[in-house]
Amino acid sequence: MVVSRRAVLATAAAATAYTSTASVASAAGGPSPAQVTRTLRAAADYAVEKVAAVAPRVTGFPVGTKFEKWTYSQNGDWVGGFWPGTLWMAYLYSADTSFRTLAVDWCRRLAPRQYDTTTHDLGFLFSPSWVTAWRLTGDEVWRAGALQAAGSLIQRYNPRGRFLRAWGRLDDPGNAGRVIIDTMMNLDLLAFASRESGDDRYLDIAVEHARTTQRVFPRADGSTPHVFDFDPDTGRPLGPGTVQGYSPTSCWSRGQAWGIYGFTTIFRRTGERSFLDTARSLADFAIRVLGPDHVPVWDYRAPQQPYDIKDASAGAVMACGLLDLSAATGDRAYRQVALRLLTALAQTCLTRASDRADAVVARCTRNRPAEDGVEISLPYADYYLLEGILRVLRPQDVDRAIDLSTTR
Repeated sequence: MVVSRRAVLATAAAATAYTSTASVASAAGGPSPAQVTRTLRAAADYAVEKVAAVAPRVTGFPVGTKFEKWTYSQNGDWVGGFWPGTLWMAYLYSADTSFRTLAVDWCRRLAPRQYDTTTHDLGFLFSPSWVTAWRLTGDEVWRAGALQAAGSLIQRYNPRGRFLRAWGRLDDPGNAGRVIIDTMMNLDLLAFASRESGDDRYLDIAVEHARTTQRVFPRADGSTPHVFDFDPDTGRPLGPGTVQGYSPTSCWSRGQAWGIYGFTTIFRRTGERSFLDTARSLADFAIRVLGPDHVPVWDYRAPQQPYDIKDASAGAVMACGLLDLSAATGDRAYRQVALRLLTALAQTCLTRASDRADAVVARCTRNRPAEDGVEISLPYADYYLLEGILRVLRPQDVDRAIDLSTTR
């Protein structure tokens, strides 16, 4: 018997039709606040000890592990901001100035990338590194560099389709109309630039991109594809696609997490209620399909879910987004799920059992369709785990590094 791909996806979707209320109720019946605090503090202690032990032998920007050891990019690839960002988080948690010294050094190594017009990921590169450095040190060089990076990013704006192009050089027609859900997380660099420069152009572009993403990515049930394509010459929508998800009709879990966090952030920068509503819709879907172990599968609609390969990095990003969403809405149910996510990561996804592991978080998946980085460690998992724990245990310290204010 031949089963169509569409039928497989439909069956998988039906099998995971849990309710948001049930998931939240499950979270409400979990560990006591004191137990959660102990678990998260122990995880943060472990993370900081691991980073301190590994940092002296790090020779480039970590991009992922192979046989539990970091592999590196010398220019940072798209993930270069997460290593200095992790060092900043370790500094905030421990008050150990050696982490601050290392963070400053690794931030400096990203300096050439502020002029890079070949990527939309300048927010990932400069927000956890240079923007945080500016907030924690007050050194003008970090502010100026982040502004330059924002100036490079807006060159990727297509006014016909009102979107920031994801991939490719500006003079390369390939992928010229391609938008990905990840870009929502790069918009806050533009909000920073408008706030610091007084030039509304940066935030205006961020808002237009967010509105475009809001219009074409979310489905009726709150799920999202990884990719949406436009005709770059006319701006006409062409349809959804994927690179890292199972299919154009599936829901890549890390992309869904980027969307939750990104739409909440753009709401906080603008006060536009529709962005908050979109964040809630995406969050409610992810909560409905989250398995009982609270560690996301790599794609919520892959045929073998909920027993498929995990992506702990999606859980760490989602936890941060839900904590942000809870603060923005006043809905503590989102916070309860975030605590369950962080607790699950702390209890089942850390590298404690391995003496050779360089990273903090295991069970991550980078690109399952390409069989690239399946069940490895990823630098953004380490970063967002620490950010999430600090949001719970040290919210005032996080606000020193990451602007948690809301425009009303």
